[in-house]
Order: sequence, then structure tokens, then C-alpha cells
Amino acid sequence: MSGIIASNIDSNSGLIKKPSAGVWVKISAVSASSSATVSFTSGIDSTYNKYCFVFNNIHPSASDPFFEINFSIDSGSNYNVAITSSLWVAYHNEGGSATGLVYNSSHDSAQDTDGTRILTSQGNGNDESFSGYMYLFNPSSTTFVKHFLTRVSEYGSTSYIYDFNSAGYGNTTSAIDAVQFAYNTGNIDAGIITLYGIN
Repeated sequence: MSGIIASNIDSNSGLIKKPSAGVWVKISAVSASSSATVSFTSGIDSTYNKYCFVFNNIHPSASDPFFEINFSIDSGSNYNVAITSSLWVAYHNEGGSATGLVYNSSHDSAQDTDGTRILTSQGNGNDESFSGYMYLFNPSSTTFVKHFLTRVSEYGSTSYIYDFNSAGYGNTTSAIDAVQFAYNTGNIDAGIITLYGIN
């Protein structure tokens, strides 16, 4: 009986939908190895109206760097789209003695053309990295600005877990066709960034 009810709900109301294998489509993946930047210069077009970049164990060469993103409208010749964004973080240390929820305006961007931060103060110990994701919405639009949001879990330089959340927009009505990731100092020592298109 429960199978019949579930099937009817699925078929008739649209409130419950079965997972579709074609919802997320892997476009490409880049493995960093002492890389100054990781750039995606193809695969971002009008095929999908939402893209997701998945960060897997991104590890820096330097201690306490900021991880930044930037956009291009000329296939990666220039990464200089003006970005406005905000960044907030929840944190907890290993000893259980410090917790908090913080908004710090110094990490925001206000029409910055040299990238925007999605995390700060990352550790570079052998076991330290961050993982998470970034959504980019309708990058091929020639009418609207280009919204994005990110969430990452970071092992901080002082043995803290940081839950960084950011959101913003690239202030351009031109199509964004390339995305670049980099630390503000040092290299992306290791890690994988995978790009998906979402139907």
C-alpha cells in the first residue's frame, strides 16, 4: 500500500520526485599540485543554468592564507569582474573552550575586481585542508548579474573548525565563461576541484 501511495504522490502531485541520475553532470575536475591558480576556462556556458564547484581536501602551501574566487567574461584572458559579497563564519576549537558566530566586514567585497574571499586563516599542517562547494547561478545570462554562494568546512591554523558561508554577485550582464581559484599567498598545494552542471 505504501508503494502505491508513494507512486501516486510522485506521479500526480509533483510534491515528491524520485532522484534522477541526470540531475548533476560532471563536466571536469582539476587536481592541484603546487598550483598558483586553478582555472576552469571551458564547460561554463548556456548548457546549464546552475553550476557547482566541489572542493575536496584543498591544502595550502602557506599558513593563514585567504582562499579567493574570481570570474572572467573573456574565456580566462582576464579575471577582473567586479564582485560584491559578504562572509560569515561559525567556529569551535578542539578543546571545546571557544565557540562563536561572527560576521566580519573586513572580509567582504564591494565591487572588488581582484577576487573575493570565501575563507580565511587556513592551516597548512599535513592533516589540514578544507572541503565544500560553490554554486554559480545562470552565468550565461546577458540580462542579470551573476549570483554565487559558497559553504566550506575548514581546519584552521589554530586547531579550530570553521564553517564559512559567503554569498555575492559578479556585477556584470556579460556572460561569465571562466572561473579561477587561488590563495592570496602561496600555492594550492593539493586537492581536487570538480565542476558539475545541474539540470
